[in-house]
Amino acid sequence: MLYNNDKYILELLQEAGLVEERDILQAEQGKKQGESSLEALVKSGVISDEQVAQTVAVNSGMEYVDLHGFEPHPGLKSLMTLETALRYKIAPLGTSGTALQIVVSDPYDFETLDALPHVLQPELEFFCSTPALIKTLQANIFGNEAVMGGGFKKSADSSASDDDAPVIKLVTNMLMEAFKNKASDIHIEPLEKDIRVRFRMDGVLVDVEHHPKRLHAAIIGRIKILTGSMQLDEKRVPQDGRIQMNYNDKEVDMRVSVIPTNHGESVVMRVLDKSSLRLGLSDLGFLTDDQASFEQLITLPDGIILVTGPTGSGKTTTLYACLHFINRPDKKIITVEDPVEYELAGINQVGVKEDVGMTFAAALRAMLRQAPNIIMLGEIRDLETASIAIQASLTGHLVFSTLHTNDAPSAVARLADIGVKPFLIASAVRAIEAQRLVRKLCGDCKSPSSLSDRELRALGLEVAQMVDASIYGPAGCSKCRQGGYRGRMSLVEIFKVDDEVRTMINQQLTTPQLRKRARELGMRTLREDGIRKVLSGLTTADEVIEATMADAD
Repeated sequence: MLYNNDKYILELLQEAGLVEERDILQAEQGKKQGESSLEALVKSGVISDEQVAQTVAVNSGMEYVDLHGFEPHPGLKSLMTLETALRYKIAPLGTSGTALQIVVSDPYDFETLDALPHVLQPELEFFCSTPALIKTLQANIFGNEAVMGGGFKKSADSSASDDDAPVIKLVTNMLMEAFKNKASDIHIEPLEKDIRVRFRMDGVLVDVEHHPKRLHAAIIGRIKILTGSMQLDEKRVPQDGRIQMNYNDKEVDMRVSVIPTNHGESVVMRVLDKSSLRLGLSDLGFLTDDQASFEQLITLPDGIILVTGPTGSGKTTTLYACLHFINRPDKKIITVEDPVEYELAGINQVGVKEDVGMTFAAALRAMLRQAPNIIMLGEIRDLETASIAIQASLTGHLVFSTLHTNDAPSAVARLADIGVKPFLIASAVRAIEAQRLVRKLCGDCKSPSSLSDRELRALGLEVAQMVDASIYGPAGCSKCRQGGYRGRMSLVEIFKVDDEVRTMINQQLTTPQLRKRARELGMRTLREDGIRKVLSGLTTADEVIEATMADAD
């Protein structure tokens, strides 16, 4: 479509006597599918695109500029990037004082006109011309790359040039720094007098930089533009979007959340690193024996495998690692997620859209008609979803899902609280894995250490148990940003549901009774797994103690 408001422009053309009603009717009858009436009029020769551009220019208050024979000087290329020119269908004409002069084809594309001061610079002077002449000017300024569409892909590893707009460079550099430091989240928070930027690295928020409050609107506007879906002029309600970028030849997705606060809009960008999809269970923190046990469980032909833990404990990453391990051409795997965070090759993924009735339960019900072998359900939230998942597991499907519980045995009580009958829990559930995340010691700088009396007491260890231990502590180097830690790993406990446990579930025994019996059967608690990793020099006692406070008994 040439213009955003074709109907209004047709009325302007009629008022100017350039077209008549019969011309419009004939154009509508002869137009191709997907073609607007205005495009059909221009194509049929009833009116020229120059006449259309001149008409809309006059009525919008812009000056029409005839670009035929316009010779761009070499400096124009420095006034904006090819990315910006192609994205917004504009071109630079020059400067006038402190204003940047640009030519647009659609004076009624108010979203673009509102966005450009944030993308380029606040002071702009607009002119109008035809889409075809603007394309020609783009080619004359930027060369063959513009003629070929620029081959454009939003890229965070292409740093902005010295002539780019300051806000574009600021946002680009911010994202590059976050990717470089492997941040999982970027927080842009407006305070009373300035803007605070924080990165979450290895689970800890770090204050990175502060910017003047006057840049707030421009920074938020730039991020909204990068999503391609957020409304620039809407500042009263939360908005969500996504950004896809390249960094060092790696594709990185970001999930963007914007929410209004008392000092302005606050942004959180969650960085979704696709390299985590290829992680094995050992990369996540499973020691050899736990890995072998869990791999055996996730290759069962049917039943439910539950991964539990609080928000941010890595449950989704573990589920993706499971799917990566069992994904083979002879297996059909379907997932239901809210939202779909990573795209998995060879796996059918369904996103929840509750506003159109695509709930977890509705999607799961539809999935079963697709004859899958393996189902991943992002979360069991209610009885309806739980019931369908259990029925699927009892009819020959292997089902993976998550629950929010403190430990593995508590998941049984959680399912019962939702309303699932004990005999169904006992019949369907094959295993429950609980986990927490702790920071790993930096392998390049960790130094030999020992446990204090306080740490020994907290972990329930005796001095005699330290004889063969490899205790290390954080030191700090350039690789870990002087923090002593680099990356995170899981603490896990695996609760296998065997015949005896099924009987206990049917008898509705309490969670402490289930936990006691599970430990008698060999289940290590989260804290016990953490102790093993402390004694192996993988993490520190403080990390384990903090992550397993509820497991102190």
